[in-house]
Amino acid sequence: MRILRDYILKEFFHSFFLSLVVFTFVLLVGNIIQLADLVINKGVDILSVLKLFLFLIPWLLSFTLPIAALTSVILTFGRFSSDGELTAIKASGIGLARVASPLLILGIIFSFVAFFMNDQVSPNASFASRKVIKEIGMKNPAAMLEEGTFIRGFGNYVIFIYEIKGNKFRNIRIYQPQEGKTTRTIVAESGEINVKPGTHIVELKLFNGTSEEPSPTEPDNFYKLNFKTYNMTVDVSKMMKNDKIDKKIREMTVNELTAEIKRSAKENIDTTPLYVEIYKKVNMSVGSIVLILMGIPLGIKAQRSEKSIGFGISLFLFAVYWGAFLGGIAMSLRGVVTPLLGVSLPNIIFFIFGLILFIHTARR
Repeated sequence: MRILRDYILKEFFHSFFLSLVVFTFVLLVGNIIQLADLVINKGVDILSVLKLFLFLIPWLLSFTLPIAALTSVILTFGRFSSDGELTAIKASGIGLARVASPLLILGIIFSFVAFFMNDQVSPNASFASRKVIKEIGMKNPAAMLEEGTFIRGFGNYVIFIYEIKGNKFRNIRIYQPQEGKTTRTIVAESGEINVKPGTHIVELKLFNGTSEEPSPTEPDNFYKLNFKTYNMTVDVSKMMKNDKIDKKIREMTVNELTAEIKRSAKENIDTTPLYVEIYKKVNMSVGSIVLILMGIPLGIKAQRSEKSIGFGISLFLFAVYWGAFLGGIAMSLRGVVTPLLGVSLPNIIFFIFGLILFIHTARR
């Protein structure tokens, strides 16, 4: 039995590491492009970008670990089934439960590892990533500009830019909301942003546009001014000097979330999102063992050794699983079901379905 166990685990890990690398790389590609843009077009130092890259990996592993485990178990038992090895094992009197037990135990270990990552490593990495982003903003405010997004934090202005390349941009809208008054708007075809050395003063130089300026006789009204060049200075020192960064809910550990629940309950604040986050950490971790349980009979039924088939089945199954997971979270946040039931429901359904499939396959 020991020889068989080692053989199964060897086959599993051969596919597991390949799957983990492939899925992690696929998810990294889009982020690598964004990080490369920070270096090439926005002049951010390579060390800061490498930090962001490293802090991103733990969060990605929370997704790729269960899907890699599912893919590997489907590939492993698919090959065993197609090559007739599983039939030979059963003929020698060894049932499916004993054959699968090493991988089921491994799934439990994966779940504990995943919980540690989801509760400790990933939240702290995400929080550290936001600190690095703020440091980048202090050194290079231009790096914080993102095209196609409403940008806040530059004084009392809201900025929207359609196209950005380095510190130059095209088609810009600047809004200056004023309480109880009409929002002032500045529109320009192009412009550039610079920072005065040694200060937190940001200089915006705009070209070819219009600006709404307050009327000298009626300050509450604006008149439209056409310009070829328009200079603005924005003091962002208050934003930069605010060293304290509050943790978001997803950046808290279970202990921190529990403390926040007690504090929020005393202040009569809705604690549902906090409970959802706790149950999300637990259920994302349990996903490894649940998907392995379901993957074993699916791999046997597929009876294919081609890796493309295994990848396809696992991607489809994980897409359904993740869709149900997100649906459960949404229902919990809306109060349709309790957080415990809503977030746990996909795992409960997949576990029951996987167990039925496993028992049915074992009896054949």
